[in-house]
Amino acid sequence: MAVQGSRPSDNPDDIGVRTGDVLAGKYRVERVLGRGGMGVVVAAHHLQLDERVALKLLLPRSVGSADSIGRFLQEARAAVKIKSEHVARVTDVGQLDSGMPYIVMEYLEGIDLEHWIQERGAMAVQQAVDFVLQACQALAEAHRLGIVHRDLKPANLFCIEHADGQLAIKVLDFGISKFTPPADAASRPGHEMTQTSAVMGSPSYMSPEQMRSLKGVDARTDIWSLGVILFELLTGRMPFEAKAVTELAIMVASEPAPLLREVCPDAPAALEQVVAKCLAKDRAGRYQTVADLAIALESFGSERARASVERVLGTLRKPVKSAPALPASVELKSTIVAPLKAAAAVQTVGTWGRNGGAKPAGKAFVGIAAALLVAVVVGGVFLLGKPAPLPTPPPAAATSVSAPPTSPPPRAEPPAPTDSSSSPPAPPASGGPPASAAAPHPATPRAPRVNCNPPFYVNAKGSRVYKKECL
Repeated sequence: MAVQGSRPSDNPDDIGVRTGDVLAGKYRVERVLGRGGMGVVVAAHHLQLDERVALKLLLPRSVGSADSIGRFLQEARAAVKIKSEHVARVTDVGQLDSGMPYIVMEYLEGIDLEHWIQERGAMAVQQAVDFVLQACQALAEAHRLGIVHRDLKPANLFCIEHADGQLAIKVLDFGISKFTPPADAASRPGHEMTQTSAVMGSPSYMSPEQMRSLKGVDARTDIWSLGVILFELLTGRMPFEAKAVTELAIMVASEPAPLLREVCPDAPAALEQVVAKCLAKDRAGRYQTVADLAIALESFGSERARASVERVLGTLRKPVKSAPALPASVELKSTIVAPLKAAAAVQTVGTWGRNGGAKPAGKAFVGIAAALLVAVVVGGVFLLGKPAPLPTPPPAAATSVSAPPTSPPPRAEPPAPTDSSSSPPAPPASGGPPASAAAPHPATPRAPRVNCNPPFYVNAKGSRVYKKECL
């Protein structure tokens, strides 16, 4: 079983540390977990806290490179900023006496998805979709903070098992991530560690625009990578395969991606469309945010998929405190507002109601306002003794109910004042048709109101009977 590394190995001589070494006076090295082109990850025991941790160290040959050190610290910076359960937590950063920097991370036991595919083959649709949705949760937080991963691949999606047996994904390695800092931090070193001409990342998972140049790459390059990953998880192979990077770059830039059901006939046709949209050559044709992608994938996941989509949407509702990772050309309507409206529409389905999805704030406000309005009107009737200024009933209705002997005699109220420019109201003709209930002009004759103070009378049984004319 792999632990936070690409491939377990013995302790080599060229990593700069050995089993039993105590680093920074508190981390005792236990064993090597894995190594990459730039660094190595070791399991260590925190002597003061009596807890196992994972230390990521630069290889000695990379310590002299300012660019390597900058990218190394960039990973720590990015991981600390992303407060997601689906990102490996960073607890400390430091430098050894030798000058070698290190990052202390939570210790994870499990297997990365690259080894999963190698050992177990392609996944079932629900499992693959659940894993990608959990990666979307981590990326929603990263993109909201202005961080683009740029190196998503199955080897950087680490699967762990919780105590309840549920599998969960942790996104690793933000070492070449692009971080767009707040305006006041833009001048600090280390925020843009790669030059425009540099080609970094894993070519098989890189978008066409990232193949051409890192300049201008935004969050939609991560969506391309998620499309490649989902294709590979479902089929056991990548959509584009070539022996040389140049050949691969030409395929990615010019050749259409194979359709999912050409390789995996049992896949749903609608899911094939989702993968194809992720792999659109023009990034304007892809899903514009991970929220858009999550909503499209929800129906193909397990019962846990709904919660993942809600968390992605909830993350994007948070205020952004740093510059966004999305380009200025992408309108807010398509990146944030549209996914939220789509989520509200989905929550009207019966299956969403079971977990008490949040109601739209606008509807709740209207309901509260309506209730207050009714309370004010009713309170005014009973406290002031006067009904709301509604059109008066016809004269016949005013005499249809007579007051009992115990009630005071009806008292006629003067008609409402009219505009001085209008002629005095003429009394209604005897036996004529009743006055219109919806008089359009204030000069229309008004029938005398019955006494509504109080708006009830007491009948022979001692009970209150409200007058119809006062309701």
